[in-house]
Amino acid sequence: MKEQVLISVIVPVYAAEKYLERCVNSLTGQTWKNLEILLIDDGAKDRSPQMCDEFAEKDNRIRVVHKENGGLMSAWMRGVKESTGEYLCFVDSDDWINLDMIEKMQQQTAGVKGEVVCCNFVISRPDGESRQCHGLAPGVYEKEALEEKVKPHLLGNENRSVCLSRCMKLISRELVEQNMKFCDPAIRMGEDVNIMLPALLDARRIVIMKDSWFYHYFYNEESMVHKYDEGMYENVLRLNRVIFDILEEKKARDKKMQAEKESIFLFMLVIKNELRGGGSQAPSKVRQLCLDNRTGEKIRKYNITASDKANRLILSVMKKPSMGKIALLQTVLRIYDRMRG
Repeated sequence: MKEQVLISVIVPVYAAEKYLERCVNSLTGQTWKNLEILLIDDGAKDRSPQMCDEFAEKDNRIRVVHKENGGLMSAWMRGVKESTGEYLCFVDSDDWINLDMIEKMQQQTAGVKGEVVCCNFVISRPDGESRQCHGLAPGVYEKEALEEKVKPHLLGNENRSVCLSRCMKLISRELVEQNMKFCDPAIRMGEDVNIMLPALLDARRIVIMKDSWFYHYFYNEESMVHKYDEGMYENVLRLNRVIFDILEEKKARDKKMQAEKESIFLFMLVIKNELRGGGSQAPSKVRQLCLDNRTGEKIRKYNITASDKANRLILSVMKKPSMGKIALLQTVLRIYDRMRG
């Protein structure tokens, strides 16, 4: 495909002054030159807004949008509305990408409607880096392979067949535009599922690139994503409802099974969140949540298992939420966090 194809890179910006220059430099330095780079200032209170304007003065491919704070989803949604490219690429402001990422991903496109090209990514932590892959084998998935091997298996797995982050992808813009109705800015955890699940269910061609560790995800300890979230349980309930609505409208195969299995893995995040930061009442709250949501029945019904040791212990708690098991799990999580810290 010729280089006249315009690719829009959308960067939501909030409290990013420490990392924004690294991110933007990785975009302006891309070997694929035909870009529009949209920096969406989500009402940041630090120097990020001024930095965005300074970057725009130096590179005419950069456009800045200043808006009132509305959260991450509202920021990238505004970026989509402002964009004009045939393909969309999302990068978070504390992350960065290899300088040849967009060119190499663009080379995998076929110029047809409904494409998603996925690369792998690197998680960057203070103690080192780890490479992460999609669960699906590298290759091109179209027609029968797409319908049989990909779409029925997007949800309800310990390791996702296709990572449901909007990042580390090149996406045909119509897949995003036509599914923004599912996006609920009130959802603050797992919000990318709102757009990537319907986009992937509508896709006509999905490419999983081999190797291709192009995207660098910065594990930012200061991020709200990695702190105790008092509203996570309500968030997960809201997200579960959106997931079911998406599966229903897209007439997904085995939609009830997919939704219920996914709810178990999302509920595991609730348990981790409560036991890590919910205070002295967390164990009893976890026990009651497990009973109220009948997690044990769902786990047995679908024979849900996990390979990660901590996840196996969490599933054991969810199957039979005794206070002893919950106390053990809380101790294990605290030891793990101290080791990572």
